[in-house]
Amino acid sequence: MTLWRFITATAVAVATLLSTFHALASPSPLPIPHTTTTTTTTSPATCKRNPNLQRRQSQAQLGDQQATHPICNTEHITSILRSLNTAATIENVTPVAANGSYGEGTSDPPYPVDPTNLPALCAVTIKIDQSATANYRFGLFLPDDLPSSTKRLLVVGNGGFSGGINWLDMAAGPHHGMAALSTDTGHNSTAIETSWAKNHAEKKELWGWRAMHGSVVLGKEIIRRYYEQPDNEKLWTYYSGCSTGGRQGLRELQEFPDSFDGALIGAPAWWTGRLNPFLMQVGLYNLPAEDSNPYHIPLEKFSLLVDEVTRQCDGVDGVQDGIVSSPHQCEFDLGSLVCSEFGSNLTECLTFEQAETVRKVYEGWLSEDGELLYPGLTLSSEDQWWIVLGGKEPSPFGLGYIKDFLLDNDGKEFDWAGMSSLGKDIVDRAQSQDPGRSSARQYDISNFKDRGGKVILYHGLADGLVPEKGSWWYYNKTIDTFGGDLEGVRDFIRYFQIPGMGHCFSTPDCRPNAPWNIGGAFQPGLLGTDTWSVPGFEDAEHDALLALMAWTEEGKAVDKLIATTWKEPTDPSTGVLGQRPICPWPEKAVYDGVGDVNEAGSWECAMEKVGLVSELRRRVES
Repeated sequence: MTLWRFITATAVAVATLLSTFHALASPSPLPIPHTTTTTTTTSPATCKRNPNLQRRQSQAQLGDQQATHPICNTEHITSILRSLNTAATIENVTPVAANGSYGEGTSDPPYPVDPTNLPALCAVTIKIDQSATANYRFGLFLPDDLPSSTKRLLVVGNGGFSGGINWLDMAAGPHHGMAALSTDTGHNSTAIETSWAKNHAEKKELWGWRAMHGSVVLGKEIIRRYYEQPDNEKLWTYYSGCSTGGRQGLRELQEFPDSFDGALIGAPAWWTGRLNPFLMQVGLYNLPAEDSNPYHIPLEKFSLLVDEVTRQCDGVDGVQDGIVSSPHQCEFDLGSLVCSEFGSNLTECLTFEQAETVRKVYEGWLSEDGELLYPGLTLSSEDQWWIVLGGKEPSPFGLGYIKDFLLDNDGKEFDWAGMSSLGKDIVDRAQSQDPGRSSARQYDISNFKDRGGKVILYHGLADGLVPEKGSWWYYNKTIDTFGGDLEGVRDFIRYFQIPGMGHCFSTPDCRPNAPWNIGGAFQPGLLGTDTWSVPGFEDAEHDALLALMAWTEEGKAVDKLIATTWKEPTDPSTGVLGQRPICPWPEKAVYDGVGDVNEAGSWECAMEKVGLVSELRRRVES
């Protein structure tokens, strides 16, 4: 089975979460996007990628610019901090000329590639000491030409357990005429490193929420004074993040409703105390990775699932195009893949025990008394199962969380080998402790709603890391909290399922190239270091951030988003391959039966039947 096309885009710093994927499978080293750590994976043929090169300004040039810039200089930023009576310190102030580049390169492990072709701006790095042993930093992009009439700020999220400023995603802000901000979450590490958290409650809390909140609060004040914005003039503030970034955004708006006016939330890892142990539990289903384990599914058999799910489920939406658009309406017969008792070629079928492993992955993680602890992976996500099922040990997202976040010193005694499931003590401990208070479980966001806040929540149906059903679960918990009033909830939060899109971006493998790009977190950076929005379609129909702004500021509800892909899915220069509307649940895109399936005009949004399988709904907690 081949891996994602984006894996070979080694120069593009996108989605820090991907750094873990390659630590889970067997050797064939590849450099990983958004990290400098080289880990291992199984990687047969890959698709063509769009290479990207970083450009950096010389220190002499930067020094000359600071000396001549009227306000982008250390003295001016220092005066701002003094006026705010804060103990924060300046790490860097750098004027960046038009078409310049800025970032921290390889000293920023999860984001080692810098954005290029920036508008003229001031890059600022601020440090806040939380205590003698804990601190956090945040970066600001302050455009020279921020509009005087309507000032806006874009805050971007992080990924995985990473610690670093996400300069690449920040670049979208200045291109949209906005200031931009990112926090480093209080440490410096790749997405899969967790040792920094062991026995350090403050650092866990900085990663969980405090660094984001503190950065937003102080960052807003710096921006106001930098541009001399009156206190009675609104600074519109928007958020964009995926995975851990999605969790960060939800966590912030739930507890601090004044932080954001609108939030673009992708594939949120929102329930840390359940999701991260779930990722370990799913790995345990397929371990040990030995031939003697009858329940183990080798990597090469995952393609059998991909093909069979596509065969059975592709046409459920009425179109045979290789894209599974209605996985929750597909009555998948797993038995069709089970080997017959005699004469079977075991490389072309699943044993009964292997089929049982598959069933558990789809079903989700259940307690001994049948309670749903976390929903399973969605039909059509199989091309990414190698992420959590393909290694010789459980996913670092699960194992590292349990050892270093949850157990601390006790973690060195934690031996997963031989375990078939996590004990109830681990489940209860994760639920009660919620290390770092990172989970985003406040479903009543009335205060955010009442001040006009809007949320676009989206998730790829082919996500093989963070289950898409989890976002559906979160959305329905929110609906339940508001008395089951779906239409009322859709007034301020809408959920978009993206068929064929994997974790945060792109489409898995080299299979049918589903429209996926909506300008969400990590997506522009995947296309190039100088890319922003959706190339060629920088408008509110195609760019979810612009749609969110129009909804928030002008009341234009987001009735659909048009997703885009290209002939080479991460190279816009190859030309558009297809576009398709992505609809707010419970609506879905329906083909008109006449037009070109690759044209958005051949589809319309219509009400879908019952959302997820009734069994999942039955188990959803009230």
